[in-house]
Amino acid sequence: MDKSLFFFVLIGVGFLYFITQFVGDIQEDDKFQNEEYQQKHQYDKYQSVDSIGREILDMTDEPVSIQVKAWNNSALKTEFLEIFPDFSDMKLFINERVRGDALQAKLTAEVDNVESQYFSGAMNAEQAKRSLSLLK
Repeated sequence: MDKSLFFFVLIGVGFLYFITQFVGDIQEDDKFQNEEYQQKHQYDKYQSVDSIGREILDMTDEPVSIQVKAWNNSALKTEFLEIFPDFSDMKLFINERVRGDALQAKLTAEVDNVESQYFSGAMNAEQAKRSLSLLK
């Protein structure tokens, strides 16, 4: 009887140890997932909807570095790149869907630069898209 009781207690302690370690690991994973989620969605506060229901990126009164990082992580950037090679629509997109004078100026200057190089033959379509996607 003493052997079976000892064996039962030993299995119980092992089970308790396993459960506490497993729960501790799960809690650490949740912490990392929350940090990853926060990093991925840190610029979502700048996205809003304009009066006709289109998504815009509103970064008025934010520093230029934050504006550029928010642009590079936004869904509007992919929508903007789909407009290529219609440079006049790209400029219209910038004026209508992006708020923030510094970012608008940077994007417009980049579009003008790429447009002139693209039409002069210095850039092909792939290089132009890559240049437009890498705003610094």
